[in-house]
Amino acid sequence: MSRKASDNVEYTLRSLSNLMGEKRRRQADGSAGSGAAAGERSLIAAESCSSLNSAASGAELERAARRQFQQDETPGFVYVVSVFSALGGFLFGYDTGVVSGALLLLKRELNLDALWQELLVSSTVGAAALSALAGGVLNGLCGRRPCILLASGLFTAGSGVLAAARDKETLLAGRVVVGLGIGVASMTVPVYIAEVAPPHLRGRLVTINTLFITGGQFFASVVDGIFSYLAKDGWRYMLGLSAVPAVIQFLGFLFLPESPRWLIQKGQTQRARRILTQMRGNQAIDEEYDSIKNNIEEEEKEVGAAGPVICRMLTYPPTRRALIVGCGLQMFQQLSGINTVMYYSATILQMSGVEDDRLAIWLAALTAFINFIFTLVGVWLVERMGRRKLTLGSLTGTAVALIILASGFLLSAQVSPRITLNPTDPSHQNSTCTKYSYCNGCMLDPDCGLCYKLNKSSVVESSCIPVDKHSTMKAAWGRCSNESIFKKEDLFWAYNFCPTPYSWTALLGLILYLVFFAPGMGPMPWTVNSEIYPLWARSTGNACSSGVNWVFNVLVSLTFLHTAEYLTYYGAFFLYAGFAALGLVFIYGCLPETKGKKLEEIESLFENRLCTCGMSDSDEGRYIEYIRVKGSNYHLSDNDASDVE
Repeated sequence: MSRKASDNVEYTLRSLSNLMGEKRRRQADGSAGSGAAAGERSLIAAESCSSLNSAASGAELERAARRQFQQDETPGFVYVVSVFSALGGFLFGYDTGVVSGALLLLKRELNLDALWQELLVSSTVGAAALSALAGGVLNGLCGRRPCILLASGLFTAGSGVLAAARDKETLLAGRVVVGLGIGVASMTVPVYIAEVAPPHLRGRLVTINTLFITGGQFFASVVDGIFSYLAKDGWRYMLGLSAVPAVIQFLGFLFLPESPRWLIQKGQTQRARRILTQMRGNQAIDEEYDSIKNNIEEEEKEVGAAGPVICRMLTYPPTRRALIVGCGLQMFQQLSGINTVMYYSATILQMSGVEDDRLAIWLAALTAFINFIFTLVGVWLVERMGRRKLTLGSLTGTAVALIILASGFLLSAQVSPRITLNPTDPSHQNSTCTKYSYCNGCMLDPDCGLCYKLNKSSVVESSCIPVDKHSTMKAAWGRCSNESIFKKEDLFWAYNFCPTPYSWTALLGLILYLVFFAPGMGPMPWTVNSEIYPLWARSTGNACSSGVNWVFNVLVSLTFLHTAEYLTYYGAFFLYAGFAALGLVFIYGCLPETKGKKLEEIESLFENRLCTCGMSDSDEGRYIEYIRVKGSNYHLSDNDASDVE
């Protein structure tokens, strides 16, 4: 403790002692029984009534001293570092969210089929999965700061390629480069923020990264809406604008420090102490520094240097259990369908019956805004509810919302318009489109579309016709084969959707989904993974869990359109609801509470068998701590501990 802080505490204790003397005189008038009860809460052993009263006042003085420490302000530099780090999250969100609106324009200008749409989405995710795994090695060797600089450079380069792309192959290459940056940023930024943040702010500051991710997705959807009004090349601006925050982050991190924990691990102790002092301001750093240093030394003694880190993690039971929990959280985050909702939100709305591209893009922006707002709610709740309760409540609501979303598509399918006309193909070629009796079947076939008229709100004179090979905006032949003519004749062409009065149910389902998902299942997998691994395994643990996240992200995003084709749209969302229910069982049994614990203390939570880790929630906050005050050791009871952040 610094001399200045020590003087402040001694002054606080002296000034409070007079008040405590008056309080002791009032307590002396009370019953001996109540005095003994108060003493037993404050002392380990008591010999007499007078010693009990003296100890009780000592404990109260001690808590007052603790509150004095809590008044120390966290330096603004911690927030500056966190914000510049979280720009990586913003870029992550922007580059994954911007494709939702861009796809509607790209598939028209470049005539993209379903496979190419899935490739442009999932190539970014696949590249992110690979670079997230490689990022663990880079973080361990080079440090957190160089990895964030690398991610910024990749974001900038990828944005330039996308903005200048002339064909779909170049677009694919640009999406891969952006994906490499996303992967490195996704596993580095939460770790960096967790390692520089003070324990009482760690959960909130790591969650800010997820807030920036959802903010990036919302900003991307607004950019999509604005540039959707350009007659041509609006997608270039959508995909290229991410270079701006990438350059800002790169320039900022040229002047920001390395993680003090990584520096201590590499033996650069003096530099680490300077950075830790800069991060903590007038708070004493000796205890935190010694705790980190001792923890590293103990880990090196226990684990040794034999074998790759991943092998050591798998053979050491606490880290193996932590890895299973961390990877399980990331897996169920993706299997509950979040990136299907974010990548394909405009497409999902169009599938539900929203005909106009621009309207679908702006409605997708509304869902992204709700995602952003309710992630703010998660930032507020994470240190109040704790990680475990917030995650359980979030996933429960997510499963219910998926059922509502699926039910909306099921309702639309039940009232699907009937096919009333079956015109003959002038080329006399056999077509699967003629076999459908209802629009729902025609919509699920990627080679077919619906040509129809409206009588008020009723669909009339409808026919299922093969789609044009060069453009999905018109039929291959027949009444709807000439776009300019059929609009004059009050004909309508529907590709990938059916006209329905129940399109609002999809919007309601998406909104409810994000209201429940955003506060908990959005940020908590990243927050928990940044906390649960010991320092020697932190980079590798986060790389593995991020890799699992991206692998399942690829799996879900690459298969969504085909899953919807074969299982129907409502079947796909019922499937995601089932995965969410399985995740609920896993989290209830395996996820412990980490709120308020130091990073060096969390390893002990995984010393028991895997499926008992989450069952100790009732013991949350119960711990014993000894602090020397004027030469005596006092015991903080559970009630005393509740006063200490």
